[in-house]
Amino acid sequence: MGKRWACGIVGVGMWALSGCAEASSAADTAGSDVIDTDASDTDTGSDEDTGSGEDTGREGDVAPDADTGPDGDDAGDTAVVLGDPDVLVGSFQVTLVPPVAATAEAEATPGFTSVYGKVYDGPTPSSVQWEEVDRDGDCVLWVPRVPSCTTRCGSSALCVDDEVCQSYPTAHPVGEVTFSGITTASGDDETVMKPVANAYQPSETLPFPAFTEGARVFINSGGGDYAKFTIEARGIVPLVLTSGEMVLDGESLALTWTAGAEPSAAITVKLDISHHGGTRGVLTCATADDGALDIAARLVAELLDLGVSGLPTIVVTRSATGVAVIEPGRVELVLASIVEEPVTVPGLVSCTDDSQCPEGTTCQDDLACR
Repeated sequence: MGKRWACGIVGVGMWALSGCAEASSAADTAGSDVIDTDASDTDTGSDEDTGSGEDTGREGDVAPDADTGPDGDDAGDTAVVLGDPDVLVGSFQVTLVPPVAATAEAEATPGFTSVYGKVYDGPTPSSVQWEEVDRDGDCVLWVPRVPSCTTRCGSSALCVDDEVCQSYPTAHPVGEVTFSGITTASGDDETVMKPVANAYQPSETLPFPAFTEGARVFINSGGGDYAKFTIEARGIVPLVLTSGEMVLDGESLALTWTAGAEPSAAITVKLDISHHGGTRGVLTCATADDGALDIAARLVAELLDLGVSGLPTIVVTRSATGVAVIEPGRVELVLASIVEEPVTVPGLVSCTDDSQCPEGTTCQDDLACR
């Protein structure tokens, strides 16, 4: 088996990696986000810090209070000790949610831009460790490993490695947060978010999209339990896939999309074909936003060999990310556009009830007819 890695993921209901790093010990990996979790209680993402923001300090670095806005006005000269930029402790997830056309069963829904943010005093533990088994080009095949703790960790901690418990972090307020570089439904260029249960969401619905490609988009915290900080990321355009039907038959998989023009944007892919039966493996990719990606036949075949369950999908995300480092660690601003599409596996009949299955078969718990 290959190396063990800890991989942070950002996204909404999917899949992608953010900040993969080789794990050297349980302490290194315990708080890192793995495949389907992140420090903001949402799921969406990129595999790399690709935005215009930069890591600004290492553990033990001393820096003045962060600037309060895009103009860089200095909030003061009080020294604060910055945390480890390799430890994700919070994120503000900004997701472009496209409109949905009407169907026979449902009315059309308009598009909008969602925002959700949360900052913790430490990393969020994960109960699953992911181990790399193969890679080719921009893509990696992972298998899960669930650690075991003979002594129960209790309700305030999680078993993150064999005989290692890690405490859950606590969310903290960071003052009023201004989201700027956007256009609101009322025509304003910013919106102010106040913490509710230490979480941040706008009080108004933001249009789709709320920013233009390449626009300078900012999150500015007013300062609460931690020093003020500013994060910048560049605007992206909604992702449009052009691949057509995607068939997993052991051959290479060609994925295409309309390329974007923002250089800080990246594309991440998550292919999970056994989710409903208990994930046995995940194939992830992180690549340039150039419009095309070929996933090697070897990786596709190895993923199929691990097992398939009903309703398999591929999730593709365009994202741009900015970062700031505060006392407990790294906070991200992630602008994302996410597309999830079904994939076809020859011989697999997916279902949600027996009426969808061929004669002589029934719908199983993993949503496949057998």
